[in-house]
Amino acid sequence: MPDPGPSPLQSSLPAAAARFGTHGHGRGVEAFGGGPPAPPVLPAAPPAPAAPAAPVRTPNPAMERILRGPSGLGTAGLFLSRREEPPAPAAEPAEAASGRPVPGLYHHPVPEPDPVRVEEVSRRIKEWAVDEVELYPPEWEDQFDGFSVGRYMVACHPDAPTVDHLMIATRLMVAENVVDDCYCEDHGGSPVGLGGRLLLAHTALDALHTTKEYAPDWEESLHSDAPRRAYRSAMEYFTREATASQADRYRHDMARLHLGYLAEAAWAETDYVPQVWEYLAMRQFNNFRPCPTITDTVGGYELPADLHAQPAVQRVIALAGNATTIVNDLYSYTKELASPGRHLNLPVVVAEQEGCDVRDAYLKAVEVHNDLMHAFEAEAAELAAACPVPSVPRFLRGVAAWVDGNHYWHQTNTYRYSLPDFW
Repeated sequence: MPDPGPSPLQSSLPAAAARFGTHGHGRGVEAFGGGPPAPPVLPAAPPAPAAPAAPVRTPNPAMERILRGPSGLGTAGLFLSRREEPPAPAAEPAEAASGRPVPGLYHHPVPEPDPVRVEEVSRRIKEWAVDEVELYPPEWEDQFDGFSVGRYMVACHPDAPTVDHLMIATRLMVAENVVDDCYCEDHGGSPVGLGGRLLLAHTALDALHTTKEYAPDWEESLHSDAPRRAYRSAMEYFTREATASQADRYRHDMARLHLGYLAEAAWAETDYVPQVWEYLAMRQFNNFRPCPTITDTVGGYELPADLHAQPAVQRVIALAGNATTIVNDLYSYTKELASPGRHLNLPVVVAEQEGCDVRDAYLKAVEVHNDLMHAFEAEAAELAAACPVPSVPRFLRGVAAWVDGNHYWHQTNTYRYSLPDFW
């Protein structure tokens, strides 16, 4: 990946990382700090406030101050990459975005994504899908177009320096969805035999190391179906820009995702409705996590592996992923109700296990999302203050932008989603 150049704060990295280890939630970064840190002394995040009465609330002031980054004379160098062209002045969030947000859902509106970038990403991703990986037959074209992945990824990665960087995320997003559709969901998917299919597809991300006798058979298998072709190609593009640790991080997060798919499939095979906490545990794995955690690769910089591995960083990532996944449960609720069979989502599980009607269960799911969002914002702000290494607040800004862009896409994608008539 291009070298963004040395940060003016580079010399403070060891000290800052050591302070993070000493004062943060988890153990220190021993590679930087030179020895085991003292026990963490930061207080726990305050309890999440009650669910808001209106769909949008003013962001936490501390979170907003930290995540917008440093300002003033001499601070421009603290941003670790540059866009290919000067950004236009920040637009106010569009009030007339298509679709409507879930009433009472805590979220932040975002500006409409750059239409020039959306058009170019949309053109390139369709070209890749059709010409490079033969992703779908002609009769699925309307569904591919309706997914609006170009608008999705431009909204989620506003700091991507080039369209090439945006394409890294876009190919991976499309590949992840074709695996879900073709192996798990409505385009031939089934819980029966899912483990074998996912394991073999995962070798397109995490290569098989075997003997010369059997390697050709494996290599040929990577071209045998659309999910494996998409995974193989998207991962090749990704690893050209990512560092080795970023690529390994992504492989690990995808293994988490596949584990979540398998838990949901096992419950479907046995017609098991999990307890609410069990469902939330499954959704911590079967979730959007692999998407926001590549924000540094897409942004043209790297959050060092030792910092990424810190328990406090991992908790913030998990809270963000869990909140965005409940957004999907809420917006896809009516779509799943109209599909054959029973689809587990948080409102369905709450209604079944807590004995409430479907409207109350849906509203309870909104509260769960809001609690997760408040916890994410509070702990991200605390983390940024505890570890002022420039890449940490940059990474947190990227994750927060992804959370907001993900909600924007769900709200505005009226081709796929509509809200239940509960209000």
